[in-house]
Amino acid sequence: MSNFSPNFYKNKATLLNLLQKYSYKKGNFQLSSGKQSSHYLNCKPVSLNGFGLKLISELFLELMNSESEAVAGLTLGADPLVSGVIVSAADKGIPLDGLIVRKEVKNHGTKSGIEGPSLDSKTFVTVLEDVVTTAGSCLKAINKLRENDYIVNEVLSIVDREEGGSDILRENNIVLKSLFNIRDFIN
Repeated sequence: MSNFSPNFYKNKATLLNLLQKYSYKKGNFQLSSGKQSSHYLNCKPVSLNGFGLKLISELFLELMNSESEAVAGLTLGADPLVSGVIVSAADKGIPLDGLIVRKEVKNHGTKSGIEGPSLDSKTFVTVLEDVVTTAGSCLKAINKLRENDYIVNEVLSIVDREEGGSDILRENNIVLKSLFNIRDFIN
């Protein structure tokens, strides 16, 4: 028996239908990792839709380690995910902060590489990602968060492309929890 809410699997099925309709494409594509693929997933059409983001956020909240005090991710793909999850948490009375990790440290003002509230050292942070291929984006965010003395031990993703990202994360003491994998999209 799982600890998921009664709507978890219904919401997951609804989200999969949205992703299959608006995010998945078959063809010849070069991925951000540099790899070539016949399958392309761009979750932004769904994560930047109110209904889609609500589904993702509620599902992520259920997957997330209950010890997490914040969620974070690398800008731009994780921006809606972080915002959606902290709003969903607030709606449920769950205290949760959000952090956005910059790709480059800004060269003005505080020269911050992480945007969001100041959190205590050793705060547990869950990293959010839309699609994991080689885990490069996740690792950029994780390394920056760890440099700032946060504890990161899990990544939540919408889709795991199953191209080694999970193994790379495991080598860095990170558990990857994905709502879907690439096989869910291949007919």
